Amino acid sequence: MKKEFGKWLMDIAKYVTTAVLLSTVFGGVEEKWLVLIMGFVIVGICLGWGMYLIKDKPHEKKRSINQHRRNGK
Repeated sequence: MKKEFGKWLMDIAKYVTTAVLLSTVFGGVEEKWLVLIMGFVIVGICLGWGMYLIKDKPHEKKRSINQHRRNGK
C-alpha cells in the first residue's frame, strides 16, 4: 500500500512539473516566478515523500531473501 501511494505521489510530481512548465511557456501568467516557486515546492514535497514511501527497508530485503532460501528458490 505504501509503495503504491509513493508511486502515485511521484506521478503527481510529474504532472505538476508539466503543468508549471506549460503554463509559464504558453500561458499569459504575469508573475511567472511565483508559479515556478510554488511548482518547485509542490514537486519537491511530492517527490520526496513518494521516494521515502517506495524505498526498501533493509529488514524487508533480508526477510524476502531468507524466504526464498527456505522455499528452495
